Amino acid sequence: MIAIVDYDAGNIKSVEKALLLLGQDVKITDNGQEILSADKVVLPGVGAFGDAMGNLKRRGLVPVLRETAQKGIPFLGICLGLQLLFERSDEAPGVEGLGILPGEILRIPPKEGLKIPHMGWNSLHLEHGGRLFENVPEQSYVYFVHSYYLKAREEEIVKASAEYGVHIHASVEKGNVFACQFHPEKSSEVGLRILKNFVEL
Repeated sequence: MIAIVDYDAGNIKSVEKALLLLGQDVKITDNGQEILSADKVVLPGVGAFGDAMGNLKRRGLVPVLRETAQKGIPFLGICLGLQLLFERSDEAPGVEGLGILPGEILRIPPKEGLKIPHMGWNSLHLEHGGRLFENVPEQSYVYFVHSYYLKAREEEIVKASAEYGVHIHASVEKGNVFACQFHPEKSSEVGLRILKNFVEL
């Protein structure tokens, strides 16, 4: 069973729909025991970093998610779910992230001719042979919606990057923990391929 973590942070239904399309047994849940006993865990999310961390704390999910990562359960963060895995965000000064991976979330700097949020299709540069990107061609286009971006502290965990006025760490992998800043569930065939690679781990 794949547990999709429910903490009132949007895009859960579209992630569920994509995983069902891949023939998976999926459960949307905020129950710690169900999450920890799942075969795989997905942390989706759209919205603000501070509100999301507040919701996770209120539901008692912060220690659950940290334990999920430590137990070696394959764990995928999507969009805001990627950002929450790291230590801090410019969006919510003073709010601690999950701290499962080292790095910080920075605001995309304003630049003439550049719309923020970064919204729409952008191509990926694939790096260091990430398992999510098996059979995904270099420069594949995926769908982004975000105003803040990841700067990971460990370059070797970055498996895909994108350019949008700044160098964006678009996907990371460390052990059993994976994350994408873009939305694979909204990225057509390429996105489904990425999700398929995750479910087949």
